[in-house]
Amino acid sequence: MNRNQQKIIALLIVSGCQNLLLSAQVSVPKYEIGFGVSSFVYQGDLTPSRLGSFRTQRFGLNLYGSKILSPSVSLRANLAVGGLRGDDAEYSKPGYRQQRNFNFRTPVIELSQLIVWNPLGRNYDDRGFSPYLFGGAGLSFLKIKRDWSNYNAEYFNAGGEDVTARLALDTAHSLPRIIPVIPAGAGVRYNFSQRLAVSLESSYRFVFTDYLDGFSQAANPKLDDKYHTITIGAVYRIGKKNSWACPVLRY
Repeated sequence: MNRNQQKIIALLIVSGCQNLLLSAQVSVPKYEIGFGVSSFVYQGDLTPSRLGSFRTQRFGLNLYGSKILSPSVSLRANLAVGGLRGDDAEYSKPGYRQQRNFNFRTPVIELSQLIVWNPLGRNYDDRGFSPYLFGGAGLSFLKIKRDWSNYNAEYFNAGGEDVTARLALDTAHSLPRIIPVIPAGAGVRYNFSQRLAVSLESSYRFVFTDYLDGFSQAANPKLDDKYHTITIGAVYRIGKKNSWACPVLRY
């Protein structure tokens, strides 16, 4: 076999090997598991802050499993376990909050299915920073306990407001145990290796009820309640990057 024939054979082998590698990367599924510690922040009638009640934030856990579908897209099944709390008494301004004194608390168990988009197409990267966006749908399981025992009816009756009458409507209203939620958020991760990464993300929940905190008519019936989480965690990737290995050819 002459030298030209050897080169042609070598090129054919390298080309075939590249095709096998490409096929392997596409056909072999990639999976990830993640674990994080989350801060659950309530947003609703019992806090004057648009960003939510950080004074009454509760901590919880976030667990998920993902399947990488492409360099840019993955599918995540997510479990978030934590709690929410709000309390008028935490705020001195406006002054009526100290007189209204509504408060609530509830555990939260949230199951959701998310689509995660990596705009830089770095799902298969072994090292470096990688931003991502996500959104989906889910269900939150609640057990709301509301408290109006320190409500100052004389203060509001003297002012000619009908808060007491509207509070009676709220207390007669049943509280939700399961609510649909739409999570949407963004995050960034840093890959230390093919296997291990750390992540930081924020997830905002659109919630279709004004009784997440147990009150509506006696507070602000025109605005639904919401909540969000901030999560720091670790990610572990399962599966080999390629299932084929080609020999190094020298000629």
